[in-house]
Amino acid sequence: MQQSLEFPLANITLHAIGYGDVTKPMILSLHGWLDNAVSFQPIAEYLTDYYILALDITGHGLSSHRSDGAHYHLIDFAYDLHELVESQGWLPFILMGHSMGGIISTIYASCFPEYVSKLISIESFGPMTKDTQSSPFQLRDSILSRLKAQQSVAKHPSSIERTIEARAKVGDITVESARLLITRNIREENKQLLFNTDRRLRTFSSLRMTEPQAEAFMRNIQCPTLVITGVQGYESMRTTVQNRLGWIEDLTTAECEGHHHLHMDNPKPVADKITVFLSSK
Repeated sequence: MQQSLEFPLANITLHAIGYGDVTKPMILSLHGWLDNAVSFQPIAEYLTDYYILALDITGHGLSSHRSDGAHYHLIDFAYDLHELVESQGWLPFILMGHSMGGIISTIYASCFPEYVSKLISIESFGPMTKDTQSSPFQLRDSILSRLKAQQSVAKHPSSIERTIEARAKVGDITVESARLLITRNIREENKQLLFNTDRRLRTFSSLRMTEPQAEAFMRNIQCPTLVITGVQGYESMRTTVQNRLGWIEDLTTAECEGHHHLHMDNPKPVADKITVFLSSK
């Protein structure tokens, strides 16, 4: 069973997809950068003991874009998430994130530990960081990328099939997975195909956290945590996990066959790891 959901908040409206039986324990799920809620459809088919509420993060899928003149900052995604949680009275719940969604989930579980009973992070393990000395150059590059985006003309997809092929190639995912994502990321208006995703998401971040900041967030996570990496996933991710193993007290690590989107391309083994984790402790 699948539900289309809509959550009007103070300044934005978030959309989501609900998979399964709403009376079962909820797993609130956050997708990766430039993906959308449908990325959790393949794995939801195997997590039938749970209700998967997959969110379109702000600027993605069918959810609202930031207002004119605004930009996208990592901490604002955590704000959006908490506004949603407060509006719905969800307490406590299981939180799951892939890639960027895993970063947001980690930050949220650290800031609001009383809301998250268990945390699952797929191909993600805390904030991406840069050293302090690079801060002026990060901000410079961010400003320039925003100005460039503002002054450029938006590119529109020429065809759905070509966009699917390109997404599969660039994202290192199967054509079937790419089709799922693109179907929700494209709309047609006046016989013109348009991207739903806000193109401002492609501009550079203004400032990334430092490694000590990331450590402070992760050490404040109090719930049992599972991190799953792909055998063919990002090598940098496996290195990050190894370097940060001691930062979360109650941590379980797992590895499954697959690339960065292993929860889409190879969902059953990933779901099996999640099921074992959630049924323990």
